Amino acid sequence: MDEAVNENFIGEVLPASPYSSHRRDAGPWRHLPHSAPLDMPTQDFAKPVEVVAEIRRRGYWVPRTAIFAGAAVLTAAFAQELFTILSFVVITPVQFLFLILSTIAFGWIAIGSLSAALGFLPLFTGERPDTIEPPLPTSPLTSRTALLFPVYHEDPARIAGAVEAMVRELEHLGRNQNFDVFILSDTRGDEDGEKEAAVYRALSGQLDEIASIYYRRRIKNTGRKSGNIADWVERFGAAYESFIILDGDSVMSGGTLVSLAAAMEADPKAGLIQTVPRLVGGETLLQRLQQFASNTYGPAVAAGLAFWHRDQGNYWGHNAIIRTTAFAEAAGLPELAGRKPFGGHIMSHDFVEAVLLQRAGYGVHMMPSLEGSYEGMPPNIIDVVVRDRRWAQGNLQHLAIVSQPGLTPMGRLHLGMGAASYLISGVWAMSLIVGVVLALQGQQMIPSYFRDDKTLFPIWPTIDPGAALRLFMATMIVVLLPKALGLLLAWQQARREGTFFGAIRVTIGVLVETVYSMLIAPIFMVTQTVGAAEILAGRDSGWSAQKRGDGALTFDDAMWFARWHTAIGGIVGAIAWTVSPALLAWMSPVILGLVLAGPVSWLTSLKAGAFERWALATNEDRKPPAVLVDAGHRSRDWARKIATPGGLTQQPDAAAA
Repeated sequence: MDEAVNENFIGEVLPASPYSSHRRDAGPWRHLPHSAPLDMPTQDFAKPVEVVAEIRRRGYWVPRTAIFAGAAVLTAAFAQELFTILSFVVITPVQFLFLILSTIAFGWIAIGSLSAALGFLPLFTGERPDTIEPPLPTSPLTSRTALLFPVYHEDPARIAGAVEAMVRELEHLGRNQNFDVFILSDTRGDEDGEKEAAVYRALSGQLDEIASIYYRRRIKNTGRKSGNIADWVERFGAAYESFIILDGDSVMSGGTLVSLAAAMEADPKAGLIQTVPRLVGGETLLQRLQQFASNTYGPAVAAGLAFWHRDQGNYWGHNAIIRTTAFAEAAGLPELAGRKPFGGHIMSHDFVEAVLLQRAGYGVHMMPSLEGSYEGMPPNIIDVVVRDRRWAQGNLQHLAIVSQPGLTPMGRLHLGMGAASYLISGVWAMSLIVGVVLALQGQQMIPSYFRDDKTLFPIWPTIDPGAALRLFMATMIVVLLPKALGLLLAWQQARREGTFFGAIRVTIGVLVETVYSMLIAPIFMVTQTVGAAEILAGRDSGWSAQKRGDGALTFDDAMWFARWHTAIGGIVGAIAWTVSPALLAWMSPVILGLVLAGPVSWLTSLKAGAFERWALATNEDRKPPAVLVDAGHRSRDWARKIATPGGLTQQPDAAAA
């Protein structure tokens, strides 16, 4: 077979699997270790599985009850107050629909805000919210861990720089022999494949004495990312106790890698440990806004999730360590029946893999306090929308899984909430539409002051302004609570560091981010609503490469992208003005976000100005971690080598040697 005669291939040909053919890899160069096959059977949701370890989960109901009971109480109070406002004597069908939609939207927000509030408490008192103890980077290691970089048309210079920086840190810690690196390419086309292969061949030769850098490119990218990883498990998984998944823009410090491997060694019941990566490296205004929001409000949100998820957490697809045997035994993904977008390969595989590990009795943990885990983000709103459309399809696909037998209650909750997160935009949009209809009815219809012939006195249809104000204030408190908690934590940190101006800076940053988030939210409301409708109608999202570099949009492109947003905003604004200036003022945040969708999309795609960089600066911006600085320098070095003819010195690989 082709693999057996290629002098650059170490190992043997394995039987074909659902994820590959007999000839698995494409040329012109590949470098792989000796085969260490590990069976990864496809899971059948209908069949019971053997639970490897029964975990006693005492007291888990306390935080979970606090979240959902608290949200239920808040939502019931909201519904009652809104009902009193809407119903003068008898509530109409349209008013009842508005009540239902608004209550659902409020309840969703209440769950997230209460989760952040629970996470705020341990952080404010200085406690660790981790569900598994993070070992020190100096902890002893006896296991072997693989670092997996699944790539699909990624910039090889950036990947090479990140790999080299991480390997150098592991060498400094004396742990480089415990880790091997695998670059698992799904890049299509020989031209792009040859370019990346040349870079990784040079990288492998350069780091040969420090760590093993392996590379292969699949001929068929069956199963996409999940199939890429499954192919590795089946061919080489038995040689490694665990593996760490990294994304195309991921970087992790050497100490973090060692801590994760040591934590996995220390707890044989742990199947997966998820870090909470910090967003870094942003240049555009949108990236700066996302970084600031994630790194300021994110700690309380992540701590809250860890607080009530416990060892039944979720998986976000990267920057996490996974026990290889547990993954192979329990997480082989089946193909879903039917046509795309609901049938076929599971797109948002990470959620389902976490659920399958839970089902088999393995712990799925989160380490919010573990630093040294980083990732990037798309540069503009259009690229975010493209990625979000793919995620929406994957999460809505989970609706075909959530009712399957044998899943844990938390597993069903994760899948259900993932799908709901993309349906809630449609609920919000429908509530706004119904609200406008109600306003038009109120303007056009003549009220009936006498409900029947026996009524002697008229019933005046008046709205209680006090109740409306209370409802508005309560809603704003719940919506803005995570931002307020993040600001309090930032103030606390500034006080510990003795930086008064730091507290002022982060306060201004929260105000700037809040204004932009209010303008951006209606854009995503429309795109997610349209995306969910397309998915439900059977339209597939496809699989496109992720754009991670410069993302500046032309003004014309931004306006064309936002043409429907602008039209919808103009129509709604005109209707609101004809009803009353008060209604226009009430809906102005949504209307402004839609009308200005084009200019906002264009502005946020540009590089952030000096004021925005100052106000939205994160800890990593002000004091860049060494591994990020090193990865940036080395990525630029690799980019120069690629651009220089003959810059990539051809190193003899291990197989030829």
